[in-house]
Amino acid sequence: MTTCVFCRIASGEESARIVYEGEYVTAFRDQNPQAPTHILILPNEHVESVDAVESGDEVWLGRLFLVARQLAEDEGLDSGYRLVVNTGAEAGQSIHHLHMHLLGGRPLSWPPG
Repeated sequence: MTTCVFCRIASGEESARIVYEGEYVTAFRDQNPQAPTHILILPNEHVESVDAVESGDEVWLGRLFLVARQLAEDEGLDSGYRLVVNTGAEAGQSIHHLHMHLLGGRPLSWPPG
């Protein structure tokens, strides 16, 4: 068993409130939501961060955005939503498995953080 919690969720070894499962991507509700809608979207394959993305990863990278768009539609985020990818500890990445945050359901201020 892997020590990466997101790998365990994507493989079904650990439970989460899954909202999407596909060949390349899994999405689930964040346990500590920062907005009424807060969904984490990640590649099923372990990729540590954006810094580890390589040529050839375009298929699952594209799926991340397509799944985000579909989930935003499913969640009724017609007035807008935010997609966030943190890279590295200083940017707030606490789990070192690349993931995208889908946030919405309330006005989001700028700049964040």
